[in-house]
Amino acid sequence: VTALKYLSGFGNDFSSEDPRCPNSLPEGQNNPQKCPYGLYAEQLSGSAFTCPRGSNRRSWLYRILPSVKHEPFKPYSQPKSVGGITHAWDNEHPNPNQMRWKPFKMSSEKLDFIDSLSTVCGAGDAKSRNGIAIHIYCCNSSMDNKAFYNSDGDYVIVPQQGDLRIQTEFGLMDVAPNEICVIQQGMRFSVDVSGPSRGYILEVFGVHFQLPDLGPIGANGLANPRDFLTPSAYFENKKEPYSIISKYQGALFVAQQDHSPFDVVAWHGNYAPYKYDLEKFMVINAVKYDHPDPSIFTVLTAQSTRPGVAIADFVIFPPRWSVHEGTFRPPYYHRNCMSEFMGIIKGSYEAKSGSLPGSATLHSVMTPHGPDAVVFEKASNAELKAEFIGKGAQAFMFESSLSMALTKWGNETCECVDGDYFKCWEGLQVHFNGKRDPEAT
Repeated sequence: VTALKYLSGFGNDFSSEDPRCPNSLPEGQNNPQKCPYGLYAEQLSGSAFTCPRGSNRRSWLYRILPSVKHEPFKPYSQPKSVGGITHAWDNEHPNPNQMRWKPFKMSSEKLDFIDSLSTVCGAGDAKSRNGIAIHIYCCNSSMDNKAFYNSDGDYVIVPQQGDLRIQTEFGLMDVAPNEICVIQQGMRFSVDVSGPSRGYILEVFGVHFQLPDLGPIGANGLANPRDFLTPSAYFENKKEPYSIISKYQGALFVAQQDHSPFDVVAWHGNYAPYKYDLEKFMVINAVKYDHPDPSIFTVLTAQSTRPGVAIADFVIFPPRWSVHEGTFRPPYYHRNCMSEFMGIIKGSYEAKSGSLPGSATLHSVMTPHGPDAVVFEKASNAELKAEFIGKGAQAFMFESSLSMALTKWGNETCECVDGDYFKCWEGLQVHFNGKRDPEAT
């Protein structure tokens, strides 16, 4: 399979059949006594049955064998060389400091996507279905005859280096750096790579991502629904040993089965994985003065029960024109009631000199942050003309109303922790002299 076909739209009700088996979707009902081609009907529910129609998520899968056919699950251990998946952040002493990680290092050890995962930080609890976690992957081999699903929540996968071919029960997706994909709770998938691959993962427990409301922006803007792509049905009928890995309550388990889990011949519904090209984001920005809040760059949001308060937002800082008059153009100094985890996909970030792709920062709840000393001096004295900023760059932010806690790996044992991050603000000077600058606004 080379050229992949996708279904367009966000949150749509889709129907898809593998063209090798035409008319494989039952007509007029979901679970007939006998399905076409002798398939099994299986429903995958992403919401409670009784959720309002607008938020009800489910899909029907028509597969060669139901997913229940496997041996019992047993604990699964990742290699000791990685930080590993964990929800044990509450066992660590809190750390309110600004945190920075240098580009996360690739391993010389053979690691696939799942074995390479390490948890940086998190908040909340998967058992109570409220919280988030942030992970890093640094892999160099494909998941051969191995599939994974997350019982705890949804994944937003943000590749930074290396293309991913992701096989899911719903079909195939190719996801490259500067694209993202969302694989929702319970969906089985496998990741193939062609070389060293690195990226970031935002995990959300209990809710699903949606497009942000546009409010005064109007009917159009930000991420357009038609630019989201869902895979079309593609099955494999392989009678081979497969390892099925499950993440359940923050721990990993593995079960064996004698056939491929990617045997879905047809499916229909509105609960499916999807991808999005960040290049297609329609940027909204100020055209007169002042720096708008970064919420104008929100691609996806996972809302809490409090109106307007997100458990998690996925925000990007794409290339764009800067034309503000009489304005300090980089992001302003800030203390926030939200947690901000930032990564760099390519290029550098305008508020930090020397920022590198594959690195990350965490500015916790009410921890001050903002431009470093070099950026402040340069922007304070720059000629304010129309300027295209961020050319060839892409930074992003996972923002959350939850107070993030670092894992031991994220705080201590990860060799990429930058203990000198605070020094980027040491050069800030006192400019106050009791006299008003005539050039000040």
